[in-house]
Amino acid sequence: MQEILTNLGIKKQNSGAFCGEWLETKGKEIESISPINGELLAKVSQAEKQDFETVITEAEKAFKIWRMIPAPKRGEIVRQIGLELRKHKDDLGKLVTLEMGKILSEGLGEVQEMIDIADFAVGLSRQLYGKTMHSERPIHRMYEQWHPLGTIGIISSFNFPVAVWAWNAFIAAVCGDAMIWKPSSKTPLTGIAVTNIVQKVMEKNGMPKAVFSLVIGRGSTIGESLINDRRVSLVSATGSCRMGYRIGEVVGKRLGSCILELGGNNAIIAMEDTNMELALKAILFGAVGTAGQRCTSTRRVLIHEKIYDNLVSKLKSAYSTINIGNPLDSDVLMGPLIDKSAVALYEDALQKIQKQGGKIICGSETLSGKNYESGCYVQPTLIEAKAELPIIQDETFAPILYLIKIQNIDEAIEIHNDVPQGLSSAIFTNNLIYAEKFLSHFGSDCGIANVNIGTSGAEIGGAFGGEKETGGGREAGSDAWKAYMRRQTNTINWGKEMPLAQGVEFDV
Repeated sequence: MQEILTNLGIKKQNSGAFCGEWLETKGKEIESISPINGELLAKVSQAEKQDFETVITEAEKAFKIWRMIPAPKRGEIVRQIGLELRKHKDDLGKLVTLEMGKILSEGLGEVQEMIDIADFAVGLSRQLYGKTMHSERPIHRMYEQWHPLGTIGIISSFNFPVAVWAWNAFIAAVCGDAMIWKPSSKTPLTGIAVTNIVQKVMEKNGMPKAVFSLVIGRGSTIGESLINDRRVSLVSATGSCRMGYRIGEVVGKRLGSCILELGGNNAIIAMEDTNMELALKAILFGAVGTAGQRCTSTRRVLIHEKIYDNLVSKLKSAYSTINIGNPLDSDVLMGPLIDKSAVALYEDALQKIQKQGGKIICGSETLSGKNYESGCYVQPTLIEAKAELPIIQDETFAPILYLIKIQNIDEAIEIHNDVPQGLSSAIFTNNLIYAEKFLSHFGSDCGIANVNIGTSGAEIGGAFGGEKETGGGREAGSDAWKAYMRRQTNTINWGKEMPLAQGVEFDV
């Protein structure tokens, strides 16, 4: 463990703010405790309000330089960052596992996602296209172009401590923005490690290092400072709906922009012609992967009555074979929850489920004893439920899966959409009519809708995000880059007369 930390520049005691250099922060210390075994990894001195002021001042200075560097040149810097991430993939992936608790293949996969979005951003740096329109006025040219937006804030969650930052940061970087990253206080070391990696590249190229700034601190101080500051043009935040409501209110009041990635209450519909092998794999990864702590985790499976007993039996059998333990071990499929407060939420949800009439099929225990000393390990749990259970309206960030019987596709879609969240969704069927109906205006109301693949594991090429209480924002691929730039419409009169649009006459 110590070798990994050393390779990534993590010290026993670390600063909580970077803006071209590491500041001497003196806020209350955070102890980064591994949920694997309860071991102390390192400490971080949190930033305070005066540190934030220093960070944003330096980020603004860096933006004024960075925005004037041609986009393809900015893309070249991101390309080099991608290469540096490749060098550190093994160590950074292991740190994600050590600090967050997801299994090693997922930790490595998260770093690979950073590399992939870096590659995507490099190509994007030469494709920040505007449109040319025909003017109604003779001897005029009309077009639109896109300019860098400014300094943006990135607030990331513990469950994807590095990938979500990269989705935002690499796209924003080629767009010409400067960034202030506030990582989760539950996973501060990954933020420090990534900042160390990025700064090597910036320094080597003589670029303003405060383009990629970092500030670690309490939401009530640093978070509030970030979202209230008018110098922050855009806030991209991943987290709870409660957090999203606060950010939307504050940033909206000052007419700033938001990208919000909030709760998910994702469902898979399994119709009567479901390919059982495909569905089983998708459900298991969706519900058990990352110990149910993904925003795209599968929370509900709506199963056609003709296959209900068969699929439930297969799920129950598969759940009994899931190896729970140290996520660094190659044969483990599920590691710990992030901390004991997450375990308490899991236990509280199970109590509510039983009071409301849900039936526990398997799982439901908090594990203790040898190999579970941290107190953060739980069993993945299957619940026989009905759609009207109040708790189904909520997202419990834990490996709890609700199994609901349905009779037909229309009922399935109605139940599917009858939750406040709208992130990811899927249907398993070989029936073209079922699939098309699910993907139609009548069908899934989520930002992501899949056929014969699960709810979890989105690729970076598509825009990622959801509707309703999920926030409505989009990150990563497609044209999500437009949120990080400002659009400008331009008209050039290259003649000697001044005709007005719409035939308006105004001669003096």
